[in-house]
Amino acid sequence: MSQDQNPPLREVRAPADARFAIVWSRFNYAIVSRLLDGAKACFSEHGVDPSALYVAEVPGAWELPYASQQLAKSGRFDAVVALGAIIRGGTPHFDYVSQGTALGIGRVALDTGVAVVFGVLTTDDEAQAMDRAGGDHGNKGRDAALTAIEMALFDRKLADDGITTKRA
Repeated sequence: MSQDQNPPLREVRAPADARFAIVWSRFNYAIVSRLLDGAKACFSEHGVDPSALYVAEVPGAWELPYASQQLAKSGRFDAVVALGAIIRGGTPHFDYVSQGTALGIGRVALDTGVAVVFGVLTTDDEAQAMDRAGGDHGNKGRDAALTAIEMALFDRKLADDGITTKRA
């Protein structure tokens, strides 16, 4: 397994009252289910109680921005993790889906003010995706969950420093 290229500089523990959502795409299930398992394990290891984790499934990666927006707009979550796998095929479909998904998820975060973490693999083939879903390149679902925890901590630090107001 590869070494984390961006390890936290300190131990990360989720705030006790933090709530997180994971939305995952069932398209490419064999890959995305591994990302989901990695994300759930990471949340648990960093102190997130299972009752503070909401998991929702959508058909494909294209639906991730809409689902992320609904979850973020609910006001119930400190961060949302979007998980999926888009694998290049022989048509331009890959380009449209990957670009639309990435831009959509980014827009949701900016429009709602809730961290929405991009845990979507965009790979040339299935082997590359498996390498990033628990293989030689780690588990990007795990990485996305850790990023969500760090962003929840970031938002709370801004609020504690009087820069923003803390979300309920």
